[in-house]
Amino acid sequence: MAQVLAIVGRPNVGKSTLFNRLVGKKHAITDNISGVTRDRIYGVSEWNGKQFTVIDTGGFVRNSDDVFEAAIREQVHIAIDEADIIIFLVDVTTGVTDLDEQMARILRRQSTKVYLAVNKVDNNNRALMANEFWSLGFDNTFFLASINGSGTGDLLDSICENLEPTTDDEDDEIPRIAIVGQPNVGKSSLTNALLGEERNIVTDIAGTTRDSVDSHYKKFGKNLILMDTAGIRKKSKVHENLEFYSVLRAIRSLEDCDVAILMIDAVTSIESQDLAIFSLAVKRHKGVVILVNKWDLIKDKETNTAKDFATKLKHKIAPFNDVPIIFISVLEKQRIFKALDEALDVYARRKLRVKTSELNEVMLQVIERTPPPSHKGKFVKIKYITQLPTRYPAFAFFCNFPDHVKQNYKNFLENKLREHFNFTGVPIDLFFRAK
Repeated sequence: MAQVLAIVGRPNVGKSTLFNRLVGKKHAITDNISGVTRDRIYGVSEWNGKQFTVIDTGGFVRNSDDVFEAAIREQVHIAIDEADIIIFLVDVTTGVTDLDEQMARILRRQSTKVYLAVNKVDNNNRALMANEFWSLGFDNTFFLASINGSGTGDLLDSICENLEPTTDDEDDEIPRIAIVGQPNVGKSSLTNALLGEERNIVTDIAGTTRDSVDSHYKKFGKNLILMDTAGIRKKSKVHENLEFYSVLRAIRSLEDCDVAILMIDAVTSIESQDLAIFSLAVKRHKGVVILVNKWDLIKDKETNTAKDFATKLKHKIAPFNDVPIIFISVLEKQRIFKALDEALDVYARRKLRVKTSELNEVMLQVIERTPPPSHKGKFVKIKYITQLPTRYPAFAFFCNFPDHVKQNYKNFLENKLREHFNFTGVPIDLFFRAK
């Protein structure tokens, strides 16, 4: 495992900007509003041939009664416990504040190696002002400007002197499973329940998770990345710039994942926004598992059976309705691990390769029994089928008139593929090419 570096400090000193600089991409949301980063955000950085994990944390505010600030404070302590090295970030433009001194007292008691980074030092005048931060008592003090990268190289050189070389023993093909859905449907609660720790902040306020948060799950013989995402709202309800960027982060996580776990609320059932998320996952050829959360709140299960609910749900997501549907209660931890097992099964099915000989033996018999209908006097003859070398299941049907194959017959062939080969939860593509 790569060693871990945590960035901590009070609100709005530039922690997320430094994080983005270290990982080489805009992974964390940055905004001039205090408290933007709420959960721990993970990324990977490499410097001088050494690789390490970087954690961005929320701004530390001690002794606050605010629900988010209290939760952020707990997250910071967790990040400190997780870290091998800590970057304590401060802001030269404000000078040493009471919060900086409080944080310094906490960090001086840690056995973890601490680097004090004075941020926003981008001219000679500020370089002179930054000297007052030596009073915080840290030998490893560096002046930098994370917005343009000035001084970060010297900081990283020093940090890497205290890092052990790492070897890449981990499988690059670790399944990436994103938990997506509308705000307040239980995504972070599910992640916490699966991990067995308060990995993400959970409140009753919709939109608590603003960034997409990755967690390495390595339990019970399973090895995967869990991606908790910000709730995806309808565009008409996205009013803040911050909320808009949260939606983008969730969509990007959907782009990066192998399987999307779509959580819907059993009480409100599937809504148009859920269907939009489902459609996006299918268009991006991601595996899909649907979790119906809060099933424990449905009282009259004799008239509202899971089977009836699933039938109505599959009707709404048609034509692609060969999708696992699992009824869970995150609160009562009902069937949550079954959901993870199913997601891993979908991941395996997404990588399924069908032998060309077996594919032709099965599908050519199907086509012979039910040939494609003629179109404009043209009789389509399919001669050969092969699976394409893509990251998701895609099949090429070679025939004499590929442009004359109608959509309903394409749907028929897809259904037959699903009938003979197990692609449940996996979108597949069919292409018709001239022989």
